[in-house]
Amino acid sequence: MFAIMHTPVNDSSHGFCRDCLTPQRGVGMRCAACGSPRLARHPELYSLHIAHIDCDAFYAAVEKRDNPALKDKPVIIGGGKRGVVSTACYIARINGVRSAMPMFKALEACPEAVVIKPNMEKYATVGREVRAMMQALTPLVEPVSIDEAFLDLSGTERLHGHPPALVLARFARTVEKEIGITVSAGLSYCKFLAKIASDFRKPRGFSVIGQAEAMGFLADQPVTMIWGVGKAFAATLEQDGIRSVGQVQRMERGELMRRYGTMGDRLYRLARGQDDRRVVPDHDAKSVSAETTFDTDLATAAELVPILRALSEKVSARLKKAGIAGRTVVLKLKTHDFKLRTRNRQLTDPTRLADRIFQVGMQLLEKETDGTRYRLLGIGVSDLTDAERADPPDLVDVRSHKRALAEGAIDALRDKFGKKAVETGYTFGKGRNAQTSEDVER
Repeated sequence: MFAIMHTPVNDSSHGFCRDCLTPQRGVGMRCAACGSPRLARHPELYSLHIAHIDCDAFYAAVEKRDNPALKDKPVIIGGGKRGVVSTACYIARINGVRSAMPMFKALEACPEAVVIKPNMEKYATVGREVRAMMQALTPLVEPVSIDEAFLDLSGTERLHGHPPALVLARFARTVEKEIGITVSAGLSYCKFLAKIASDFRKPRGFSVIGQAEAMGFLADQPVTMIWGVGKAFAATLEQDGIRSVGQVQRMERGELMRRYGTMGDRLYRLARGQDDRRVVPDHDAKSVSAETTFDTDLATAAELVPILRALSEKVSARLKKAGIAGRTVVLKLKTHDFKLRTRNRQLTDPTRLADRIFQVGMQLLEKETDGTRYRLLGIGVSDLTDAERADPPDLVDVRSHKRALAEGAIDALRDKFGKKAVETGYTFGKGRNAQTSEDVER
């Protein structure tokens, strides 16, 4: 049996209890100390050190933590009827609700669900708390998103006095006790398999894939399990008769590369459990953006410009907080029939000012307000750099310096009295029919 294991198996008599962390010997089905059935056993349990940690239904879990009355209810995090599902608790998922599902379909599947609009600021705060706890285990923490990360726990046994597997289980227990949410963990010898392992037996999962079992385990999996095989590529493989990883394992590397180029090489390696990517502690941000899905379609500049201004201020606040700036402004629009439009303009100098982001965004938006109805608007910046080189004096637009000083004064008032202390003429009392969904890409 190729095991993704947190239950006992016949070939491994050593392990520990995930609830009380008591070492286990023999093949009993429950902990000898506390009686828990949540035992971690695996032949390679104490020799593996690459972990992937994923918070369980993160946004919904935070909301349930903060409102115990929601504990046994299906919860969907998302916007109004025109929005999509950001995430759903496991009760809602049992009823067919999935992330990125249109809200109206989610409510058809689970009409009794409690719908909560996303509170990204709150989720980010909890995410940072979990991240700080990860970094207390090892400096080698590679964030993947707000609620998941890879960890390299090699060399930490001397520091913590326990092998990586036990450190990982102790971490999961501490998060649940101190933060009030649960996580699932995957442990393996490489990132690819650690990520796969963390997806099994959620929530509160603890799964292990060892090196000896990797090939056999992967052989039975669908080819879509391989990182990078999305719907389009899966359809191509399906046309070629390739549905399982085992089929890929029986193919020569040269044949795969002739058919699929560099992706063929990736297929060859990952199908055999070969992944030499290291855990890299920090990835520089690629872009910073904010976007809004509307409750009703909008078409005119009078409707869209106030929302553009509000989003520009959010992007600017994030840039200033992170001490970075961007050289390219990107406008994102989604039409009423779900067609995506992106427009961008590169600046002569990087910026982090809301006014400059907004002014460029308005110029890009002007060409798109041609009567088309939009369901989503977003603005962001890319080509990020250090803020020290941002927004030098503009010798052509002499009023830009005054606007920058005014923006600094507004920032100071908002820091002291709150975000709503000062509003511009663009945003005051306007743009209220939108469901905001903020996005920071990393």
